[in-house]
This record gives sequence, structure tokens and C-alpha cells, in this order.
Amino acid sequence: MDLSQIKMVVSDMDGTLLNSNHEVSSRFFELFEELQKRNILFVAASGRQYASIVHKLEPIKNEILVIAENGALVKEKEKELLVTPIQNHLKSSLLSKIENIDGAHAMLCGKYNAYFDGKSVPFLEQLKEYYASYEIHDNFNTVTDEIIKIAVYHNISAEEYIYPAMKDLEDQIKVKVSGLNWVDLNHTDANKGFALEKMQERFGISSEETMVFGDYNNDLEMLGKAKYSFAMENAHANVSEIANYKTTSNDDYGVERILEKLILFQ
Repeated sequence: MDLSQIKMVVSDMDGTLLNSNHEVSSRFFELFEELQKRNILFVAASGRQYASIVHKLEPIKNEILVIAENGALVKEKEKELLVTPIQNHLKSSLLSKIENIDGAHAMLCGKYNAYFDGKSVPFLEQLKEYYASYEIHDNFNTVTDEIIKIAVYHNISAEEYIYPAMKDLEDQIKVKVSGLNWVDLNHTDANKGFALEKMQERFGISSEETMVFGDYNNDLEMLGKAKYSFAMENAHANVSEIANYKTTSNDDYGVERILEKLILFQ
């Protein structure tokens, strides 16, 4: 594994860069400084909203690229590089379908805020971990923000209870199981792989010069955009199958261990 040509490192957040307590290690921030010295770009790519990602990476937020909301929003500092919203005509029909799924809770994810309705209030403490900036509305019709994702939460299993009810819409909308409790609905062009490809084009970086880390199904497309694609030890089986390499778990510094090797090659 020759890592001497790497120019861009891309990492998912939950289950990958973040440990089980949703924390970024101090070792990562030390390694990030070494990446900077070697002019290697770092990209945080997550299903989380932009505000939540930069909250976790506050010390370096002005030095990185951020792929948020599964690729629907890409920002460099406060500059929008890519926005791919959900078509307005689909929003109402999607919300109606979700309303009929027992135990499902929908959140609208806009460019600036997340929006919950009263049904989600009992789960607010869990949701606040992923949405640092949010509003509660009695009716989603009062939300005027441009919607770039609909996140659907189930407190038992999103893959078992939500995905089967939504998968028939995959010709109209991107349906991704993004975690144990989450299914994300995005524009068909909004995924981490599409966003990463646009960033590779923007900065003139090839797939052979790109390193990617991921653990769940919403990482599949971006893992396909890098020669050096790594599945975490705790990854979903689909991710382990498609990734070219493996590393240790998010609780065993899987990303940091590979970055240490990368720095030795540079």
C-alpha cells in the first residue's frame, strides 16, 4: 500500500471518525496538523447537518471542506460549493408516506436549520446530538428554508421498519440507511460520492490520490471514488464488501492508525 501520492483524505463522522461517545480524539487533531504541513486536504463527509459537523471539528472548521447532509450541501468555510435540494413537489408526498409508518419521525433538513414537529419532541435529546441548529414547528408547512434532506428516525431499527416502506421510491429519491436509527431521503443526485467527485474535479485530485473512510450504507458511493477506501471494523457488511482496505473500529482509532501510516509515506 503506497500512500505517497495521497492529496485528499475524506472521512465519515458517526461510526468512523467519532467514537461511540460521539467524540473526536485529540490524536486526530494532532494528525490533522501533519496533514496540513503536507498540503493534504481533509474533507468531513457526513449525513449530519453542516452546523453539527463543524461543532465537532470546531478547532479546524476553517481549514477543511465539509460534505453535509449526505452530499446535498458542500461548504468551504461559509462558502457554498454545492447545493442539491429535494424537489418541492416530492416533499409533501414523502411526508405523507412517512406519517403512515408506525414509529417513524420525520425531520426536515434545510441549508440553515433542521426542523422538527411536535411528534419528535420526546426524542429531542437524542436528536440534538445530530442537529446543533434546529427549530420546532407545529406544522412543516410553515418551514420556508430550502430543504436538502428529509431524515427519518426510528428508535428501534430504521433498516427494518422504515427502509422497506420507502424503497419503492428509489427511482424518485435517494433512500439511504445511514445508521441504526436513520433513513435519509435526498435528491437522486445528492450522495457523498457525487459530492466528492465534484470536489476532486474542483481541486484536480484523482481517485488514486484520494483516501476515504466509512462505515455505513450512505458511504458506499464515496468509497467507490477512492483507490484507498477503508471500511471500519464496525462497518455494515455492504461497506466491508466494497472497500478496498479495512482498519480497526471507531473506538480503536481506526482512522488515526491509517493517518499515522499516511504521514510516514509523505
